[in-house]
Amino acid sequence: MPKRPQRQPNGRTAAIIVAAGASSRMKGVDKLLAPLGGRPLITHSIEAFARHPAVDEIVVVTSEANADAIRAVVDATAGGRARVVLGGPRRRDSVLNGLQALTEGCDYVLVHDAARPLVNAAMIDEALEGAREVGAALCAVPVSDTVKRADPSGRVSSTVTREGLWLAQTPQAFRTDLLLRAHQTIDINATDDAALIELLGEPVKLVMGSTRNIKVTLPEDLALAQALLAATKGEQD
Repeated sequence: MPKRPQRQPNGRTAAIIVAAGASSRMKGVDKLLAPLGGRPLITHSIEAFARHPAVDEIVVVTSEANADAIRAVVDATAGGRARVVLGGPRRRDSVLNGLQALTEGCDYVLVHDAARPLVNAAMIDEALEGAREVGAALCAVPVSDTVKRADPSGRVSSTVTREGLWLAQTPQAFRTDLLLRAHQTIDINATDDAALIELLGEPVKLVMGSTRNIKVTLPEDLALAQALLAATKGEQD
């Protein structure tokens, strides 16, 4: 279990780890509990935030079906520093449940998808710094591939310039009051919290994520995550 890091004098910060998905594209495998590096995949995200000195509390949002199993992992990984709440029918509903579970006086909140197990302290630092600067920030990487737009028949209708295009990741960081206002004001089925801030007309800063910060969505992603995890550990040794 990670030791409680020394708190930093930049305002109280919480992390919401979103783990309420159904793993519908994993062919019967529950990706959050699937083994990665010999431990449940979700363990890696929880540890990253539990070890970070800026994070004061952690809320893990899970489905009712997974609640007992996720709670056991949370207790073994972060002890009393993290708690589990149930999610809602949509991702944004789950995030709102996490927001409402935070203790009073939380100045900043990080939102992270549990299915991105390779998050690290540098990404958390960058996202928080961006949120402290403008109120909201997200990790992202520039688009490197050629992008095509297709018509309904599947034929290419145009080639889209990739200049200025980024692929959004998590963690994303926000002033807590700003994210709450966005959830209470904007009523769309957003899969990305930064999109709600954009629709408020508030600035959102892009900070550099990592191509290693993959989201496990398909069964083959687990093998890729395992290879990336092994490579990362090899570089650290």
